[in-house]
Amino acid sequence: MELGKLVRVCGQLGRRHVSSSRVHEHRGPFAMLSDVDVATFERLLGSSAVLTEPADMEAFNVDWLRTCRGSGAAVLLPRSTEEVSAVLSHCHGRRLAVCPQGGNTGLVGGSVPVFDELILSTARMNKVNTIDPLSGAVSCDAGCVLEALDTQVGEKAALMVPLDLGAKGSCHIGGNVATNAGGLRLLRYGPLHGSVLGLEVVLADGTVLDTVQTLRKDNTGLDLKQLFIGSEGILGVITRVAIQCVPRPCSTCVAFLGCPSFESTLQTFQAARHQFPEFLSSFEVMDAESMRCVRDNLHLRLPLDGEHPFYLLIEVAGSNEDALEESLLRFLDKCMSQSHISDGTMAKDSARVKELWRLRESIGEALRHDGYVYKYDISVPLATYMDVVALIREQVRGTSAIRVCGFGHMGDSNLHLNITAAGWDEALLGRIEPFVYEWTASVRGSISAEHGIGLHKKRFLHLCKTPAALDAMRSLKRAFDPLEILNPYKMLPPSS
Repeated sequence: MELGKLVRVCGQLGRRHVSSSRVHEHRGPFAMLSDVDVATFERLLGSSAVLTEPADMEAFNVDWLRTCRGSGAAVLLPRSTEEVSAVLSHCHGRRLAVCPQGGNTGLVGGSVPVFDELILSTARMNKVNTIDPLSGAVSCDAGCVLEALDTQVGEKAALMVPLDLGAKGSCHIGGNVATNAGGLRLLRYGPLHGSVLGLEVVLADGTVLDTVQTLRKDNTGLDLKQLFIGSEGILGVITRVAIQCVPRPCSTCVAFLGCPSFESTLQTFQAARHQFPEFLSSFEVMDAESMRCVRDNLHLRLPLDGEHPFYLLIEVAGSNEDALEESLLRFLDKCMSQSHISDGTMAKDSARVKELWRLRESIGEALRHDGYVYKYDISVPLATYMDVVALIREQVRGTSAIRVCGFGHMGDSNLHLNITAAGWDEALLGRIEPFVYEWTASVRGSISAEHGIGLHKKRFLHLCKTPAALDAMRSLKRAFDPLEILNPYKMLPPSS
């Protein structure tokens, strides 16, 4: 065995595979990286684009929550579709497993290796190729950071990406598409399945599948791009995205409200949908524990007097600022008179709007200050939206849990359930899972609203997908990636 390979293997064996040990995975029949492989990648990409030192790879091997750690043998940083194609062609020939990675902001263990898979990062593929101000179509590399892309299309064409996430400063548009991210604007602009115009994808054997176009209507054959939206990197590596952007609203108004009960939040939501059928952009709900966490851990001041059982953040956007503000004020007065809300504040200038949004977007950061976060991203009928929060509080009573909180995108029935503890606790996890997933299935909900399946949820996928559906997914995987080198151990449970 070559000395370099021996050193790498010993290093990998010496590091604990946190991801694999917690989900009881076994390494697949893949080759191990050799010095010849490294030399090949350096020739294809340049030596600076091939990382093999553990210190250089640390950030790529650990997920955003720091709950999953792999031992990726190398990090590859291609700059173009052609380089991705060359890399995958070599990996396919050698049967080297590959973990595609964007901004590494995923929350289900889907973007980091489980064992020693090569990490194929799109971080250097960050060019915006075309912006059409007339049609709103934008073509860009998969590694474009969402916030930077949104800023650029705004400055150059007064457009806006129809997607907004708390991780927008780090996440990549390619990763957003690969996970079918939902986010804060889905209520108004819909899911990415409707916004993505085309994709360029490199398949497992290096074949480039180019479906990039800027037409909104194309009814010629199967719509192949849809297969890769939400595929989490198991069918191919997305390298380029064409997306339909929307005109950037001239004015935005945000209201931050306190509500006396969950029933009152439902009444307020129903009223908002009727009051603002064209202008309602976001309708976010947070329980009292979520706001306590933000206040206590991040020392952010809440703009309302006292404490309320539930909080709402409502955003409306349009072209006439005065009319928008007047309409929102009338709406709030009506809700107050009907006792749907007990207190509230409103903002229209951008600085104040950002302050109010920060209260909602900072919840994830605040939770991490408690220690370890058990995160659940589910879709449930609105009538039962917050029921599981109370049920989980009972489930974890007397355990190491610090807090249980619920918040999310009420406008599309997406709840983020979070349980924190000082550290990882197997006994606590046993009180949460599979209970939370079985309850979700019992109300005909989805165990993943927008975060994806990844490593963490694949053993529960059968709760919301039929055996026939799972078999169809496995058939697609075999068709696109017969050697199963792309993002192994993720999403699909074994057929047995």
